[in-house]
Amino acid sequence: MTNRAFTFPGQGSQAVGMGKDLAAAFPEARAVFNEVDEALGERLSALMFEGPEDVLRLTENAQPALMAVSLAVVRVLEAKGVALVDHASFVAGHSLGEYSALCAAGTFSLSDTARLLRTRGKAMQAAVPVGQGAMAALLGLDFETAQAVAQEAAQGGVCDLANDNSPGQLVVSGDVQAIERAVEIAKAKGAKRALLLPVSAPFHCRLMQPAADTMAQALAEVGMLSPVVPLVANVTARPVSDPEAIRAHLVDQVTGMVRWTQSVGWMTSEGKIGQLLELGSGKVLTGLAKRIDPAVQALSLSSPADIDGFAASLAG
Repeated sequence: MTNRAFTFPGQGSQAVGMGKDLAAAFPEARAVFNEVDEALGERLSALMFEGPEDVLRLTENAQPALMAVSLAVVRVLEAKGVALVDHASFVAGHSLGEYSALCAAGTFSLSDTARLLRTRGKAMQAAVPVGQGAMAALLGLDFETAQAVAQEAAQGGVCDLANDNSPGQLVVSGDVQAIERAVEIAKAKGAKRALLLPVSAPFHCRLMQPAADTMAQALAEVGMLSPVVPLVANVTARPVSDPEAIRAHLVDQVTGMVRWTQSVGWMTSEGKIGQLLELGSGKVLTGLAKRIDPAVQALSLSSPADIDGFAASLAG
């Protein structure tokens, strides 16, 4: 068996129409969307399938919606005899994708995951008044230079490295003035591009502490099992299976950096993983994987054809 990891996308991968073809093709996908709708007490699936896009993009909607599509793919694969425990050595997810990964690996129930992500989305949005925070992508700088940019730009405010997405693609997050300074400093230090991102809040920085406190409380009240395969955690880029440690990492993750380059690098090093599968909406992680380790085989499973093709390749 090819050693593979199942990975789960984060915010920004949402699009109107997401999951609609899965729901039309597979009863297992429809069951996932129905259960998520029921858990949230609203028709999130209608928003996913039909929009409007600006409402879907709201953090409190985008997070459970992306999870729902990922879990629909997981359930359809299971129905085709492709169980995660038999076909993956690790799971990992980008930011909110960690919750999708943990749901897929049996740590959280689907209903609990939907409610946790609704809580997380609302808390992250409410943590910082609109207009006071920002995020910016720094393209073409190495990790150390980006760190130096963040330190120089802070000037008593908050400017934290939020995402290490792939070599040369780092994101800073914090106070709007500090992030605007970071863009100019990054350009002076040789960034190919440095640009403000169209996000509604400064995620993965110290300003998110109120949201981390909310998630600590929410996670303390939810049932958790050990995942059937280890999670490679965003904040450590190392595998974890103990529910208490996972809970702590999920709280730290709200204010901490998404160490995606390191996470993928750890999984693909020493031949641990030869194939990375991205389950859910979009192909963002597939693109990042190819930049992090060109030798790894990276595939995205989002459409009925993707899923059928992958299941057939295993059977063949």
